[in-house]
Amino acid sequence: MNNLQPTILIVEDEPPLVELISYNLEKAGFQAKIARDGDEAMLAVEEHKPDLVLLDWMLPYVSGIEICRRIRRNPDTRDLPIIILTARGEEDDRIRGLDAGADDYVVKPFSPSELVARVKAVLRRTRPAFDKDQLTYGDIAMDLTTHRVSRAEAPVDLGPTEFRLLRFLMEHPGRVFSREQLLDSVWGHDVYIEPRTVDVHIRRLRKAMNLPGTDDLIRTVRSAGYALDIKDEYA
Repeated sequence: MNNLQPTILIVEDEPPLVELISYNLEKAGFQAKIARDGDEAMLAVEEHKPDLVLLDWMLPYVSGIEICRRIRRNPDTRDLPIIILTARGEEDDRIRGLDAGADDYVVKPFSPSELVARVKAVLRRTRPAFDKDQLTYGDIAMDLTTHRVSRAEAPVDLGPTEFRLLRFLMEHPGRVFSREQLLDSVWGHDVYIEPRTVDVHIRRLRKAMNLPGTDDLIRTVRSAGYALDIKDEYA
C-alpha cells in the first residue's frame, strides 16, 4: 500500500471515538495513527513525524494542553499542525488551547464531516502542497496528474519509487526523515525492505535530479537520515 497520504496522529483514549475518527479520516484519504496517552503521543511524533495531530484535551497522566506545549517547544516539531479535541466549549478554554499553540479547536460532540473539513482546512493553511496538483520547490516542479518532473525547466526521468520518494520529500521540505520513516511513508508498513534500500533509491534520485549546473538537492544528515534542502546552507 502506498502511504503518501497525509498522516494524522489521533491522540485519544476513548476507543469508540478513536474508531469513528480513524474510519472517517481514512475514508477521506488520510492515513491514521493512534496514541492513547501523552507518552505514546510524544513517541509517535518523534518516530513517525505525522502531518497533523488531533489531540484530546483530557488525556491520562498528561493533559493535551501540556503535550501541545511540548510539541511547540521542540525545534523539530514546533511547526507541526495541531487540532485540539475537547468537551470544553467555553471561550476561556478555547483561548487556553490556542495560546498553548493549537492551530484549531473542535468541541465535542462534533460531526465526523466537520472534523475532516477542519483537518483539510488546517493542512491547506499549513501544508499547501497537499492541496495542489503540482508541487514546486526551488527549481523543481512535479505534476501529480501526469507524473512528470522537471528541474530548471528540463525534464527529469524518474522511476516509480524515485517519484514517490521525491514527492514525499517535496511535501515536507527541510524536514529530516530516517530510513525507517521513509520506508513506512513511501514503501508502506506491509512491505519488508532493508533500510539500506533507501540509500540505493536516494542515490538514483540524486543522479537523476542533479543536472549539470544544479546543486545537490538532498541533504544527508549523519546518523539521522535525509532531507530535501537545496539551499547551500549546510555542510
